Amino acid sequence: MDFELIKQRIDELIAEIEQHNYNYYVLSQPNITDFEFDQLLSELAQLEKNYPNLVASNSPTQKVGSDLTRNFKSVKHRYPMLSLGNTYNEQELTEFDQRIRKQIGDGFEYVCELKFDGLAIGLRYENGLLMQALTRGDGTFGDEVTQNVKTISSIPHQISAVMLPQDFEIRGEIVMTRSGFNSFNQERIAQGEQAFANPRNAASGSIKMIDSEKVRLRPLECFLYALHGDNLPFSNHYDNLKAAKSWGFQVSDFRQKVDSLEGVFEFIEYWNHHRSQLDFDIDGIVIKVNDYELQRQLGFTAKTPRWAIAYKFKAEQVVTQLQSITYQVGRTGAVTPVANLDPILLAGTTVKRASLHNADIIASLDLHENDFVKIEKGGEIIPKIIEVDLQQRMADSKPIQFITHCPDCGTALVRMEDEAAFYCPNEWNCPPQIKGRIEHFVGRKMMDINMGQATVNLLFEKGLVRNISDLYTLTAKELYTLEGFQQKSVSNLLQSIQNSKSIPFEKVLFALGIRYVGETVAKKLASYFEDMEHLQSATALELQMVDEIGERISESVLNYFSQPNNNQVIQNLKNSGIQLKIQRNLQNYPDKLKGQTFVISGKFSMDRDVLKEQITNYGGKNLSAVSSNTDFLIAGENMGPAKLKKAENLGVKIISDVEFFKMIE
Repeated sequence: MDFELIKQRIDELIAEIEQHNYNYYVLSQPNITDFEFDQLLSELAQLEKNYPNLVASNSPTQKVGSDLTRNFKSVKHRYPMLSLGNTYNEQELTEFDQRIRKQIGDGFEYVCELKFDGLAIGLRYENGLLMQALTRGDGTFGDEVTQNVKTISSIPHQISAVMLPQDFEIRGEIVMTRSGFNSFNQERIAQGEQAFANPRNAASGSIKMIDSEKVRLRPLECFLYALHGDNLPFSNHYDNLKAAKSWGFQVSDFRQKVDSLEGVFEFIEYWNHHRSQLDFDIDGIVIKVNDYELQRQLGFTAKTPRWAIAYKFKAEQVVTQLQSITYQVGRTGAVTPVANLDPILLAGTTVKRASLHNADIIASLDLHENDFVKIEKGGEIIPKIIEVDLQQRMADSKPIQFITHCPDCGTALVRMEDEAAFYCPNEWNCPPQIKGRIEHFVGRKMMDINMGQATVNLLFEKGLVRNISDLYTLTAKELYTLEGFQQKSVSNLLQSIQNSKSIPFEKVLFALGIRYVGETVAKKLASYFEDMEHLQSATALELQMVDEIGERISESVLNYFSQPNNNQVIQNLKNSGIQLKIQRNLQNYPDKLKGQTFVISGKFSMDRDVLKEQITNYGGKNLSAVSSNTDFLIAGENMGPAKLKKAENLGVKIISDVEFFKMIE
C-alpha cells in the first residue's frame, strides 16, 4: 500500500475512533457496537505496529477513552484509571495466559468477574467517610461527581467496620437495572420526553447531570469491583473484595477464583448462556491475576494492565422475518430506511424494527422481500440486520430496491459525492424536513422553547409556521385556533418564545441546524467570529483557522450561507431581536488579548477548555494548529514534538499556562 494512503487511513481511523469515543463517553449515545469499535481500534493498532514512525501522540491506541466534560471539576486520579485490553475469542485469551505464565510461571490464580455495562467510578474514603467520586475521564483526570454519586442508595456515605483502611479507594460501575430502566423510560415517554437507548446510556447520562436532585430520582445502582490503597487488609484481589462486601459495599457474588484457563472458559461459557437472567446488563467477563505482587511484576502498558483482560460477548442475535421497509426523512433531508419485522424477543425486549441506515447496507445484505434476517442489538435502541438467512429465502422473492423519490414530497432523491445517504433536496417544501428543523430549533439545548413535537405538527398543518423565524410572529389569536390551546397554554408558549430572545449567540447558532455544527462546534465558531455577520462572510480558509474546524465543517457552513432562504431567515431572526452576537461583560473581561491568537497543546492541571474559555473571554482567538498566524503556543506536559518544533521554526512564542494567566491578571 502507498505510504500516503497508509497515513491517510491512519488519520481517518483516529478521527473516526475519537468521534465514537466522544459519542460513548461524553454523549452516552454510541452509534456502533462494541465489536465494531474494537475492530476499528484493532486495525489502527496493526497499522501503527507495521509503521511505528506514523504513531501519533494523540492516537486512541496511546490513551484511554475520555468522558471529561466542562460541567464538572477535573481532578487527577491518585491511581491511574486505565481501561482493559479485550478479546472476543478463546485463542487470544490463550495467548494472554501464555504471556503471563512466561513471565511469572505457573501456580497462580485468576479471578473471573462479570463485566458490568455502565459508567466506571472511583470512590475515595478517609476515616470511613466518602470524600470524593471521580469518573474515569481520560484515565489520568476524572470529573468529580461526588454530589451526584451520594444520591445512589447502594453507595455508603459513612462506614464503620473492622479492618477498614484509613484511606482507600474503591472502584466500580454505576448501572441502571433493566427493570428500573424500563419503568424509567415509560415515565419519560408518558411525559413527552425522549426514551433512553439502553440502560448504559441512561446510567452514564444520569450521573453527568448538573442537578443532583434529579439524579436522585433515577434508579441507579453501583457494583464495586476493585480496592486501591497502601494498607489494604489482604494481599490479593479476591479476599479484599470479600472484605469490602462485609464493610457494606455492594459487591457482586458472581465471581470465582480459578487456577487454570479451563476454569476461565467454563465461567465464560456459563455466563454467556445465563446473562439474560440478570436484572442488569453485562457485556463480558473480566479475568484478573489475583495476587497483588504478581500484578506488580506484570505491570502496565500505556493504557492497560498486563495482568487483566476482558472477554467481550458478541451482541445477542435472533432470526425473524422482514415484513416491509419504510423510509424516514430527517431534518437534513437524509432518507433512512427502517425494516419492519415480525415481533421477536431480543435481549429482554420485543423488537419490531431494525435500522438499515442507507441504500448501501440494503445492497450489501442483498435484501429481498419477506427475507428471514438475523438481527442483533448493540449500542442502539433500534437493532440492526446482520445478515440474511438464504436457506429460508422464498423462490419468487424480489430484491429490495431503494426508493428514487422522497416518500413525503415526491422530489427525486440525490446522493452527495462520497456519502452513503440519499437526500431529498426540497428542503424548503418537504414537510418532515421543515418540521424537523423547527423541532431542533426549539430544543432544550438550543432555544429552549416550551414546544413539543405535537405542537410543531399543529403549527405546521395550520400553516402558521413554515420556518423557524415564523415562531416569532405568532399571535395569541392564531394560537387560540389550535386544538387544546387555552389561555394559560397560549400565554406560556408566547412567554417561552419571548424568553428565547435572550438565548446566547452560540446556542442560536447550534439551533440553526447547520450540518455538522453541533453544540461544541457552534461554541467555537461563535467565540471566534463573535457575530453572525462575520461568520456569514467568512472564507473557507478563515473557517479552518478556528480550533478543531476542518474542511468538512467549513464546506457545510459555506453551503448554508450561500442559500438566500437561509440568509433571509437569519435576517428575520435579527429583526425579531434574537441574539446574533457574543455578549461580553467588558468590565469583567477587558480585551487584554485582542488581536492575539493561541494554540494549546499538552496536558495541564485543569481542563484545556478552561484555558480556551479564558482566551475568548479576554478577546483572544483559539486556533486549531500552529501556523504563521499563531502568536502564542501554550505548552503543557507531553505535548507533541512536531507541534513544538513547528512553533520554534516559525518563531511562535512558547509559554506555560502560568505565564498565560499572568498575561490576563
